[in-house]
Amino acid sequence: MFYALLKKMNKKKILIIEDDEILSKTLQEFLSADGFEVAIALNGEIGIKMAEEKNPDLIVLDIILPKKDGYEVIKELKKESGVAKDIPIILLTNLGSFADVEKALKLGATTYLTKTDYSLEDVAKKIKETLDAK
Repeated sequence: MFYALLKKMNKKKILIIEDDEILSKTLQEFLSADGFEVAIALNGEIGIKMAEEKNPDLIVLDIILPKKDGYEVIKELKKESGVAKDIPIILLTNLGSFADVEKALKLGATTYLTKTDYSLEDVAKKIKETLDAK
């Protein structure tokens, strides 16, 4: 029992901030099966609150979100006084223009992935690489 508790304590926590419920649930199930503890926020405001409360090891974030878009979420989380300023953020979005990528990376995103270019396996691999580099 102690080993099971210790293993649970060492699970990496991932917060998915994504308004597409099917995608977020699928990603949650996929990452949970891979040993991660995964929480979901369906809009930017809730995502910011959850990031501050849960202190995840990594955030997967969409740009087009209700209430606060992904850019606003990054600004909030990466501000100097923010508790989440050191948490890596992987953007997973449909927006793929150079300007979108550049803006997100300047604001503090760690990695930028376009949804149509990556499978769930690719996203999971990028998450693991980012967490290993942390």
